[in-house]
Amino acid sequence: MKRAIDALLSSAVEAGDVPGVAAMVTDRNGTRYEGAFGVRVLGEAAPMTADTVGWIASMTKAITAAGAMQLVERGALDLDRPAAELLPELGRARVLEGFAEDGSPRTRPPKRPITLRHLLTHTAGFGYEIWNAEIQRYLQATGLPGAGSCELRSLEAPLLFDPGERWNYGINLEWTGRLIEAASGKKLGAYLAANLFAPLGMDSTGFRITPSMRARLAKIHQRDARGALAPTERGERQDPEFERGGGGLYSSARDYLEFVRMILARGAGGRGRVLAPETVELMARNHMGETCVRMLRTAMPAVSNDAELFPGTPKSWGLSFQINEAPAPTGRAAGTLMWAGLANSYYWIDVRRGIGGVFLTQVLPFADVKALPLFYAFETAVYRALAVSE
Repeated sequence: MKRAIDALLSSAVEAGDVPGVAAMVTDRNGTRYEGAFGVRVLGEAAPMTADTVGWIASMTKAITAAGAMQLVERGALDLDRPAAELLPELGRARVLEGFAEDGSPRTRPPKRPITLRHLLTHTAGFGYEIWNAEIQRYLQATGLPGAGSCELRSLEAPLLFDPGERWNYGINLEWTGRLIEAASGKKLGAYLAANLFAPLGMDSTGFRITPSMRARLAKIHQRDARGALAPTERGERQDPEFERGGGGLYSSARDYLEFVRMILARGAGGRGRVLAPETVELMARNHMGETCVRMLRTAMPAVSNDAELFPGTPKSWGLSFQINEAPAPTGRAAGTLMWAGLANSYYWIDVRRGIGGVFLTQVLPFADVKALPLFYAFETAVYRALAVSE
């Protein structure tokens, strides 16, 4: 495994496909592979390492969901009660029906209340402006800030359909983070630090970058129209009005692998159990029935390409993971959990095979023409090595 993956990743860096990459593989008991190549910032000497810190963006979502499910276990949150009972502002969300001739939005009340299950499965009706022109138009018409602003007003964006009707990727886990705060009486970062990061030994993960993390921080690189990469100053605000449970965390490949291993181990972490086995099993099931995950069509090409992970493979959603319902071309089994971060970080958790991995780069746009195929190739190399060893 090490020879194959080292050769793959080092060749990609030498070719200039990515500035730097850290990748790791684990089974239920410990790390099977660790490698890092390239640099944290193009033009600088600091090397990429397994403990390099990067913005993991929407890889935050699964962690926030795990925190919410801890509170479900304790009876402080409920998957199916109206979430507005605990967070009244969520009850003020309205469905966008279109725009009047003067450009003002037309909205109506939703037909049913939003629940935590809707939020964790992205079936509540919310969207992201990155992949939805209607949300962009609404923000322009109302002056609301976008989701990445970390301003509380960004959560006032409308629903695109009635809760439970279909899947649409959006600010659902941002709202889930707010529910965690309401149920626990703690800021989201403080809750996650005490209940997940400390028990799992995730010492380089947080919404705010500590001095130790900053010393190992990789910059996000932007690919231009000609394909060239250059470092940028993009990143998550360090003075947010709220901590974004949908995309605000910084972490390292080594730290995130601890979370992956915990899911593989059915809730057991390196320093103690954080979730009951039956809770992990519940999170790993399809909670959308016949509803399918669909392609994310970009409305902001500089930030994301059109994106669908494993196109052609039927996909559902758990609490809160994408699930491929058939075996994938890389070798992963049906029922594998996965998702990604906007700057082309990815993970997968193959519960059936007992293997999972983390892949961290810092490149925009999402679903990058070089970084995403490299992730697929990395995963394929893992399964080929496993097949040989078996």
